[in-house]
Amino acid sequence: MADRVKGKVALITGGASGIGRACAELLAVEGATIIVTDIQDALGSSVVEAISANGGTARYLHHDVTSEDEWIAVVAGTVEAFGRLDVLVNNAGIGVGGSIIDMTLADFQRQQAINVDGVFLGMKHSIPPMRDGGGGSIINMSSVAGLRGSARLAGYNATKGAVRLMTKGVALECAQSRWNIRVNSVHPGIIETPIWDTVGAALVRGDGNGIDLDRMASVAVPTGVLGQPTDIANGVLFLASDESSYMTGNELVIDAGLSV
Repeated sequence: MADRVKGKVALITGGASGIGRACAELLAVEGATIIVTDIQDALGSSVVEAISANGGTARYLHHDVTSEDEWIAVVAGTVEAFGRLDVLVNNAGIGVGGSIIDMTLADFQRQQAINVDGVFLGMKHSIPPMRDGGGGSIINMSSVAGLRGSARLAGYNATKGAVRLMTKGVALECAQSRWNIRVNSVHPGIIETPIWDTVGAALVRGDGNGIDLDRMASVAVPTGVLGQPTDIANGVLFLASDESSYMTGNELVIDAGLSV
């Protein structure tokens, strides 16, 4: 199926790598105009170049999701350039692992600021232009860590659990206000992305050498298969498209049975 999001304008945070990049590239192939935002400027620009080379339309913007001023500028710039905003993928996030007794308050608060405040600000400033433009779809990236606890990931659990319930609250507000804006969360399992570079060693009490994701998946995932960013992007595409028009406030779990 082609052109599943043709004519839509999609803003994707953390779009320079991993799941965000996969989402940007797939939605572009399916016809959306893409605004990629990140703080990794070189990588973000390379995503736009790849999309353009493939015949798509994309723009990169430097964007710290913890800054309300930058959110205001990014959303306003998007609407000014393309006339509308139809899809928001709140994907930007970090993972800080380690024991609760060793984690610093600064690290806990930094993770909260990016993973939770960033999602709040994205919804706050994207809903008005979506509402005024006739509706839209907001997709918040949570995790299976937002559904169940994990040792040495309590801080991350807190952020992803917050995203899960904040999604439901905003979905109800939009629905009851008849704004025609759907709000859903996505919950990836073990996916091969750069976030494991920061959380891997802390999870296994390692020495900084990271984690063997294939081995982890073979043990923890019922299918034994390590997920790829495109697995998550396929779910995001569905939520961004009109195919999911009767879904809001829901959790799309993509984890090969890990949470089961």
